[in-house]
Amino acid sequence: MLLPLLLSSLLGGSQAMDERFWIRVQESVMVPEGLCISVPCSFSYPRQDWTGSTPAYGYWFKAVTETTKGAPVATNHQSREVEMSTRGRFQLTGDPAKGNCSLVIRDAQMQDESQYFFRVERGSYVRYNFMNNGFFLKVTVLSFTPSPQDHDTDLTCHVDFSRKGVSAQRTVRLRVAYAPRDLVISISRDNTPALEPQPQGNVPYLEAQKGQFLRLLCAADSQPPATLSWVLQDRVLSLSHPWGPRPLGLELPGVKAGDSGRYTCRAENRLGSQQRALDLSVQYPPENLRVMVSQANRTVLENLGNGTSLPVLEGQSLCLVCVTHSSPPARLSWTQRGQVLSPSQPSDPGVLELPRVQVEHEGEFTCHAQHPLGSQHVSLSLSVHYPPKLLGPSCSWEAEGLRCSCSSQASPAPSLRWWLGEELLEGNSSQDSFEVTPSSAGPWANSSLSLHGGLSSGFRLSCEAWNVHGAQSGSILQLPDKKGLISTAFSNGAFLGIGITALLFLCLAPIIMKILPKRRTQTETPRPRFSRHSTILDYINVVPKSGPLAQKRNQKATPNSPRTPLPPGAPSPESKKNQKKQYQLPSFPEPKSSTQAPESQESLEELHYATLNFPGVRPRPEARMPKGTQADYAEVKFQ
Repeated sequence: MLLPLLLSSLLGGSQAMDERFWIRVQESVMVPEGLCISVPCSFSYPRQDWTGSTPAYGYWFKAVTETTKGAPVATNHQSREVEMSTRGRFQLTGDPAKGNCSLVIRDAQMQDESQYFFRVERGSYVRYNFMNNGFFLKVTVLSFTPSPQDHDTDLTCHVDFSRKGVSAQRTVRLRVAYAPRDLVISISRDNTPALEPQPQGNVPYLEAQKGQFLRLLCAADSQPPATLSWVLQDRVLSLSHPWGPRPLGLELPGVKAGDSGRYTCRAENRLGSQQRALDLSVQYPPENLRVMVSQANRTVLENLGNGTSLPVLEGQSLCLVCVTHSSPPARLSWTQRGQVLSPSQPSDPGVLELPRVQVEHEGEFTCHAQHPLGSQHVSLSLSVHYPPKLLGPSCSWEAEGLRCSCSSQASPAPSLRWWLGEELLEGNSSQDSFEVTPSSAGPWANSSLSLHGGLSSGFRLSCEAWNVHGAQSGSILQLPDKKGLISTAFSNGAFLGIGITALLFLCLAPIIMKILPKRRTQTETPRPRFSRHSTILDYINVVPKSGPLAQKRNQKATPNSPRTPLPPGAPSPESKKNQKKQYQLPSFPEPKSSTQAPESQESLEELHYATLNFPGVRPRPEARMPKGTQADYAEVKFQ
């Protein structure tokens, strides 16, 4: 029941079905915002319950407005209030009494867009809403968005009321402002025409060789004109005034390694900014090639140039680092004597490590830096230093006295000096009692000593070799009861020699009795026996005079070859033909000083030996050696 009543009220009650009520109006009307439009409209209603003098009222409402309570947007009823938002802009220009419902809309606003319907009132019967035959008002925007290309052009607005024969227009000069855009970077090499760099990823990349001339150009479109600047690593290199010349250039007359980096061109005005970057890589061959050295695990590095001599103590560790500057990085490698060395660190071939320097490492090491634009190399000479290694001393009796020689090898070359007891023997004595003759060749140092005149019993003669890395000495001791000599190679003097002699005496006496070879003849000739009055010291390093048979045998004998190579300048066996007695000296290791470096494995395995010569067995007085029987000899070696 409620819905029919509501519809009857909105549509004019029972008149809703009366075909005598009709209206003609456009279903949709479009008007640009801010402009005006006329909406033609006509309608008809029955002539019932009204006369010619009865006033006719017309109303335009927005859709869904209750006509009895809501305000119309336009009406000819002077006592009826109209909607505030449309007052003065919406006007019912038609006469409802004549069936004219035309409407004029001025200064259309976006909120005016809606559905509208018309209502007529005349007399008691004509009160009708044309709900289903209204119009829809569409408000559009007449807009013009200027672009940068419209700057400094004319814009004209023209309005034409053709039915009234009225038109109007207005023209303005456009001043279009916009933020920087279309920023472009170009490059000129050696005064050639500028070209844009090829992008690699998001940032253009430029390679240039050291010393080339480069000119970087930057331009941008903007209004008002933008301020341009060139920046390298947040450092402004060039800046232009907004009204300055365009484009902005940055000149690099001769590019250097330090010019590499990211160059950024910025354009900025009050409406915004834009920027672009360029990566410059300056390429150049290896420069300042050098070697950084760390010895014995020291953290402090020292720089060495080409041709440097590098002394290193044997057994120490050594690290050589080849360093250079180039772009792109050079390929580094190490060689020695023309042979390429394997890098200690494959990831860094410029590093060469020698954990334990040996003598065979001595020589020239070369670091090579290879590069497409050129190569370099740097060489250094490795000199392995080690403390003295003493050879000798050895002595022999000659016609003019005792002659001794001593040799030593070391790096740097050692110095040699002789001591007689506590007396230092240098040069030649004023009484011609001794004469010292030094010589040297490379790492070898040689010294000969000639002693003239009588020698006191129990004298001690020492040869000492030394350099900055250590010292070593050897001594010779004369026994009190014979002109026999026992040679020892130790640095603690005659006390150790006496101890060794006593030890040999106590330990070897029973051994010698058992190990002396017994040469038997086919006729079972009895061998001679030791004299009860003989001692072991009588047979140590004492060569008796040879009989005719022994002399004949000695002429046929061939001297044994020496155990160690003779140093340069040492006397040869031929030079000793006139010597009456020859003594071979053993070599014992000397205790190491705190300043000496650890010896190599080869040095640790060096054999020290001693030779005890027993020239012959002294027969008892009552025992006569058969004619033709030769003396027996034996040699005891301690290795």
